[in-house]
Formats: sequence, structure tokens, C-alpha cells
Amino acid sequence: MSPLVRTLIHRLAASLVVLAGVSMLMFVVARVIPGDPARIALGPNATEAQVEALRRERHLDQPIPVQYWEYVREVARGNLGNSLYSNRPVRQDIAQYLPATLELIFAAAAMIVLIGIPVGVLSARYRRRLGDHLGRVGSIVGVSTPAFVWGVILQLVFAYFWRLFPIEGRLAASLPPPPPITGFFVIDSVLAGDGKTLIDSLHHLALPALALAMAGIGQTARLTRASMVETYRKPFIEMAHAYGFREARISNRYAFRPALVPVLTILGLDIAALLGNAFLVESVFGWPGLSRYGVEVILHKDLDAIVGTVLIIAAAFLVANIAVDLLVAVVNPRIRFAGGRA
Repeated sequence: MSPLVRTLIHRLAASLVVLAGVSMLMFVVARVIPGDPARIALGPNATEAQVEALRRERHLDQPIPVQYWEYVREVARGNLGNSLYSNRPVRQDIAQYLPATLELIFAAAAMIVLIGIPVGVLSARYRRRLGDHLGRVGSIVGVSTPAFVWGVILQLVFAYFWRLFPIEGRLAASLPPPPPITGFFVIDSVLAGDGKTLIDSLHHLALPALALAMAGIGQTARLTRASMVETYRKPFIEMAHAYGFREARISNRYAFRPALVPVLTILGLDIAALLGNAFLVESVFGWPGLSRYGVEVILHKDLDAIVGTVLIIAAAFLVANIAVDLLVAVVNPRIRFAGGRA
């Protein structure tokens, strides 16, 4: 068995343990916070008999360990329970809202990579010059400003004053959604050959994705610059200068790859955290995603939906970390992982 495969197995096993711990913690927290979920679901006009019947149906009259065991049995069958908020299976709600959030996150992640890394590389290459100073100031502003503030600023500038982009939603009201193949409007529009819907979906996606990505862009640019500057001090870079190699070749070929390892590690954490941070952006832009759904189920103390949503977010975070570990191993084979000796 190759070291990379062993590393993957170890990471997957550790991730399952983490998911079990997250499910147990969230299950207990969701049930000890104030409020009767059965009463909230049925409303103030429901009789006590109706409320009690719902409690028995959802095992809410049982001790918490018994409730958790029943929940684990249902999850093992692929059932995440039923939502008291939407009166549908939680699995069905997640399948409806998750693609919108993933589309937003993937677009934001692409912006982080395509903007943050080049800005950091250029700042390091032209350090102590005007472009470097502008890049550093922009990075600090990006990191220190919350995503929802960026959302409001972008809406005011590009949607309200200049009217270049729509202010909310995933698609114009006059356009029907593309055939639901993947749930991603951009990809489904391409698969359907619908250019008008594709352009409109990208139009709606641009501002919320940029608002969500701004902190990651600033963080990635700062770390890339710092790592590149440190790499420029290495002896092999001085040797490349001594041989008379062009600055562009030294920067792109010799300095960039060694500097990429710490950048990838932080980049993976930033991208994984987007799923948890997306709820503010989704609320500002009226984006019908999973994070916005998670806020609603928390306000309604929808127990199964709360645990199911948190499990999906935790799973996405763990998958992103595993992917980054494997990518770092590919970029720098000298790195050894404690578990898999990769």
C-alpha cells in the first residue's frame, strides 16, 4: 500500500471519529437550549394533547441518550430525520439548498485562488514598491472587514448606484431555472446549452461570491507574499540570480513552488470555513442556500435539521482538510504525515 493511500485511510478514519463527536455534541446542545420544539412546531393554538403526541412521535419524551441512539439508528439507514420547520425529510431539504451554497463557495474559492495568490506573488516580486504597498493595504482591508459588510458595500456600489449587477437571488424572476442535473445553475445552464440563463446566473453569482471571498483573498495574498519573501532569501534563489536567470523565471519557477506549501494549508482552511461563513452573505443577497436554511432551523429549534446541517458543514470542512493534506503531499513529497508516513 502506497504512503499516500495510507495517509488517506488514516485521515478518513479520524474524520469519522470527529463526525461522531460533532453529532453527539450538537445533538445534546440542540436539546438543552431553551424552548419546546414540539410547541414551536405546532404553534400556540395547538392543544397539549397534540404537542404531547408530537413529542412521543419524535422521542422527545425520552432521555437524551435514548434519543441519540434512535437518531444514530436512523442515520445509519440514511435518514437524517424530519424537519419541523419545513415538514419534509431533512435529507430532502439539504439536497435542495446545498447546491446553491456549494456553487457560491466554489465561485468564492476560485476567486481566492485566482486573485489572492497572484497578488501575493506580485507583491513579493515587486516588494517595497508602490504595487506591494497597495497589495498589502488591500489585503489588510480584506481580512479585517466582515463578509456581510463587503456584501452591503458591493450592493450599494455595483447594484444600487451603477446598476451593473442584480441585488439578490440566483436568477432573474423572468427566467426559469435550468434543468436540475447538478443543482448548480452555472453548470446546468452549460449542460442545457442555455446561454442566456448561464450569463444571468453568473451575473447573480458575482457579487455574493466576491463578498464571501474578500477575507480569503486578503489572507492568501498576505501569506503568499510572506512565504515568497522568505523563499527569496534561500541560497538556491541567490544562485539563480548569480546565474543571471530572469526575474520572472526565478519567481514563477523556483520561488513559487516552495512557497506554496504553507499557502495551501491556510487556503484549505479558508475554503472550508466558507461554508460556515456563508450564512451572512446569503442573508444579505437573499441567496437560497444551506447556510440561510441553517439559521432558520436554529430559530425554530428544529432539532433534526440543526444536527443534519451541522454534520454537512463539518463533513465539508473535513473533506477540504483531507484534500489539502493530499495536495500538499503531491506538491512537496518530503512532507511526512504522522499517521500515514506519507
